[in-house]
Amino acid sequence: MFSKSKINEPGQKQADTETAKPAASSAPASPAPADYKPAPPKAKPPASVLSSDLHVTGNMKTTGDIQVEGTVEGDIRAHLLTIGETATIKGEVIADDVVVNGRIVGRVRGLKVRLTSTARVEGDIIHKTIAIESGAHFEGSVQRQDDPLSPGAKSAPAAKANPAS
Repeated sequence: MFSKSKINEPGQKQADTETAKPAASSAPASPAPADYKPAPPKAKPPASVLSSDLHVTGNMKTTGDIQVEGTVEGDIRAHLLTIGETATIKGEVIADDVVVNGRIVGRVRGLKVRLTSTARVEGDIIHKTIAIESGAHFEGSVQRQDDPLSPGAKSAPAAKANPAS
């Protein structure tokens, strides 16, 4: 092996020098992504916004925040859900924090539910805490539960709604 490298030494030295340079440059590259990776979790991502000209048919689910300004026909599950004044939701809304400025036709489930003066809700609200501003329009029942986000909270009001129909 030693004699073989002497025969190919001039070509190998150049190849070794060239391979050593990329290896050296690739070594600092691995700490750079490690330094870059912790930065995104520090900054909270902005809320996803559905604009007023957008019409969505289907269910949406996220662990982040959503601001709806358009129309959604389907269920929405999020951490913080803000329904804009121009928005209409036809379906169930489930979130830790729900702020309603627009219209919801369907059940609302949230730890904290706020209906502003421009809100219109047609459906049951299951909540841990609720705030309803003067001027808000609400038709349905209100039920307080310690854990309104649990699936068991969904079946009890549905049983009440069916016999009333």
